[in-house]
Amino acid sequence: MADNTFEIDDSQFDNTVLKSEKPVLVDFWAPWCGPCKALGPVVEQLAEKYAGKVNFAKCNVDNNPVTPGKFGIKAIPTLIFFNQGNVVDQITGVVSKDLIEQTIEKVLNGKTGERPFMVV
Repeated sequence: MADNTFEIDDSQFDNTVLKSEKPVLVDFWAPWCGPCKALGPVVEQLAEKYAGKVNFAKCNVDNNPVTPGKFGIKAIPTLIFFNQGNVVDQITGVVSKDLIEQTIEKVLNGKTGERPFMVV
């Protein structure tokens, strides 16, 4: 894992992601998931580029079932973008680096609409 990304678990999620002063991109993944492995290096490149502006977290869905359930994760990889404790955007599947970067820019520029999340 790159220096600019960190692993997060169910017990740390609220304090590390929802209470973050910076926007957070959470990559929900699993080690057996081929598409997750393909997307991982792209997320790490963007974490390096946006270091200091956006926090990048990875959540292994196999080891942490509560958080993916809370946010309705049905497929991986799923990237959820948080800002001030709110879900502001979401991408599921392997997508281009450009699309993820455009979404990060929208989050940084306040161009996304906040969406409530489902708590189970």
